[in-house]
Amino acid sequence: MKPYRLNAKKSKHMQNVSDKQGGKMGLILAFVRVLFLTFLLVWYTDAGASNGYKVFNVKKYGAVSDGKTENNKAFLKAWSEACQWHGKAMVLIPRGVYILDSVLFLGECNGYMAFNLKGILKPKGSLQTSDQWITFRYIKGFFLGGGGTLDGEGYKHWNRHDCLKNLNCHPLAISLRLEFIQNGMVSHIRSINSQNAHMSLFGCVNLNMSNLRLSAPGDSPNTDGIKIGSSEEIKISKTRIGTGDDCVAILSGSKNINISQVHCGPGHGISVGSMGGEGSVTESVVGVTVKDCTFNGTSDGTRIKTWASSTTGVASNFIYENIRMMNVANPIIIDQDYCPYPPCDMKTPSRIQIKDITFNNIWGTSESNVAVTLNCSRTVPCKNILLKDISFFHGRGGSVRSLCSNARGTSYGRQRPPSCF
Repeated sequence: MKPYRLNAKKSKHMQNVSDKQGGKMGLILAFVRVLFLTFLLVWYTDAGASNGYKVFNVKKYGAVSDGKTENNKAFLKAWSEACQWHGKAMVLIPRGVYILDSVLFLGECNGYMAFNLKGILKPKGSLQTSDQWITFRYIKGFFLGGGGTLDGEGYKHWNRHDCLKNLNCHPLAISLRLEFIQNGMVSHIRSINSQNAHMSLFGCVNLNMSNLRLSAPGDSPNTDGIKIGSSEEIKISKTRIGTGDDCVAILSGSKNINISQVHCGPGHGISVGSMGGEGSVTESVVGVTVKDCTFNGTSDGTRIKTWASSTTGVASNFIYENIRMMNVANPIIIDQDYCPYPPCDMKTPSRIQIKDITFNNIWGTSESNVAVTLNCSRTVPCKNILLKDISFFHGRGGSVRSLCSNARGTSYGRQRPPSCF
């Protein structure tokens, strides 16, 4: 009897089928393995540990994510216990919709604090008893992140709270206030339709903010993106802001503010000020860098604004560089006769000294024929203004020009429009 010999072609075919089946099985096993590891990661985080943090899950304190139930009590209980923990503590807000009334998360705490927001927070009504919604105060070592959302639902209230026309109105709430925070980070948070400003910083030191998405309609009132006052060593990067007011407003008392890779629009640009308003004694903003940013469809680009008043002060050591403007009404503007709500008393010129300001490599399209405005004080003229490599075209054709008064400085490189210096 002759031994059975497998045909070589059949053998090769069977081997290919086997290899294909083995490859498919390998892919399936790899996919199952990834799902299992993801499940373990989620379970481990929710079970009570994440990167060395002790986790305090708000749901374990009674929080309900049904978009109807107020959760202040549960959130504050979780925060209180986390704050007392000796070590790194994390307050975890899982996915879901949570309703919060005005709430203050207060330090000082016994260790580094993290607020890990994965869900969506919405306010209880218009918060008419307070001009703040969510506030963190007096914390040394702080992280806010997680990919969650603050939804201020401002569209429900904007048309009923016009404080410009009604002096007796109560201002709407700022979505997030960070007050007296030292050594902190805010990252991967979204804020939409804030009733007032999206975020406000006051008295903060060494705070990094990145990968934020802040948005409200271009005609929404007073919805500044990030307001910074009396703070220093603040960094904002890789962030997209579209609002009805300033994308970033840098107010008096601020020092060493660094803004990079920010996309602004719609909105009123990145502003220093306003400074020198009614009731002020002396004001200062020192050390601002804005670089590698884009402005698209904003009313202003890089703006410094001071009121015409007797208040003294200084705005100095600013660098604006590598900035692209697309259809911006006032790309570069210094306005020392700032008067947003006429009539204003223009008899007393501004006494805020603006000096040591650099505009370097700024280009794009202007919606107006005045691309560069340097409107400085006749009492304390702007000094040491440097314009280097400025290039603008009119967005609808035509020419562009510079408009300057009481400004002293120098210019280098290409200058379109022609420089005043």
